[in-house]
Amino acid sequence: MTLRDRARDEALADAARRAALITGALAVSTDPAVVRRAVAASGDDPARQPVVHGLGGDESRGRADAAALARAEAERRSLVTDVPGGVLRLDPVVLGDKVAVVEVFVPDRVLDDGADGRWLLLVAVAVALVGAGVIVVDRVGARTVDATGELVKAALAVGDGDPGVRVEPAGPRELAEVGHAFNRMAERLVALRADERELVADLSHRLRTPLTALRLDAEALESDDTSIGTFSAAELDRRRGIRRIRQAIVTLEGEVDQLIKTTRKAVSQEPGPGSCDVSEVVRDRMVFWSALAGDQNRPHQVLGAQLRIPAPVPRAELAAALDAVIGNVFRYTPQGTAFEVAVSRRDGWVAIRIDDAGPGIADPDRALRRGASDRGSTGLGLDIAKRVALQANGSVSIDRARLGGASVVMLLADPEAIPRQVNRFGLVGRMAREAREQKSATRRWPRRR
Repeated sequence: MTLRDRARDEALADAARRAALITGALAVSTDPAVVRRAVAASGDDPARQPVVHGLGGDESRGRADAAALARAEAERRSLVTDVPGGVLRLDPVVLGDKVAVVEVFVPDRVLDDGADGRWLLLVAVAVALVGAGVIVVDRVGARTVDATGELVKAALAVGDGDPGVRVEPAGPRELAEVGHAFNRMAERLVALRADERELVADLSHRLRTPLTALRLDAEALESDDTSIGTFSAAELDRRRGIRRIRQAIVTLEGEVDQLIKTTRKAVSQEPGPGSCDVSEVVRDRMVFWSALAGDQNRPHQVLGAQLRIPAPVPRAELAAALDAVIGNVFRYTPQGTAFEVAVSRRDGWVAIRIDDAGPGIADPDRALRRGASDRGSTGLGLDIAKRVALQANGSVSIDRARLGGASVVMLLADPEAIPRQVNRFGLVGRMAREAREQKSATRRWPRRR
């Protein structure tokens, strides 16, 4: 091989490198600004800078005739052709439905220069560039596929009823924006579902309390028995009307009770426990019960509900427990019986106490164990209070009230309390003493309802 042949090979290899820079840029973008930057990066010699045909740019520096361009476009392979003053390398690039041709001119002065081995270096550089491009494209594609797969899994999880799933935005910018939008949508779904269930729970419990008043008023009406005695037509209609009223109240109570049970089950499956202000809940519920107590001439008072007292339970749950326990007072004690609601906060606990002046509860342990009523109701009351207390890491106890009747105490863990060391000897002695006192007091209680 002559020196000129080696120089020619080196010059053409250099032209191939310059063309590869342009074809690589065109594979990424056909933006004229991107193409111009790639052309400028191919070399400082303006005479040897590539010219791109077929994109509507500046083609006036091109030396290839129409026949050579048409041949390269038709055959879609690199061509080398002689022109006055040197040779041309033509590299076609397929861009969708059209083909661009990259022209690189090699002048005669370059063909006559060169050194042995330079073309090997140029080939190595070209191979390195192609290899690096393949690696970069492979990694970008892998990230895109992984991010898309995570989005698909998260969307399927939300569709299956798990709105708590989130994704880690990754991949190209557009795909990362989709991940952020998905997370915002999932958070909005959780908030909307929580608001909906809170509304249903609050509505169901608010319906439960006026139904108690209606049932008490219906029970105060005269007998609806029409099977014994002789009655006029007007009296029969009146007694039948009373019966229909009572039956309608029983039916409505059953429907509301079922709604309460369903709502409580759904709320209990929510991921977060929620929190509320105990004093605010007590004040709000006593607005209703105070009005009903006034109708039945029941003396009553609320103690300790002036300051904010937090509790780690949802507001609707605590309101349901209060309504159920206070409703038991109205249901199982005679009209005119006094009651008291007190709230206190001490030693890491929040205590809600409901006292009454009724006959008391004969078997407190059984009342706390049964979890269901034996009087035809849904088992609300002590069972709801116990569930709410357990949800707040607390407990429910029954004691003898200062007023003479039953005292139901709900203990809830204080979320703002500072943990402190407990003397186990003093704690054991106090628990044993309280157990003896409770056992002694239980034996003296009269049987209740």
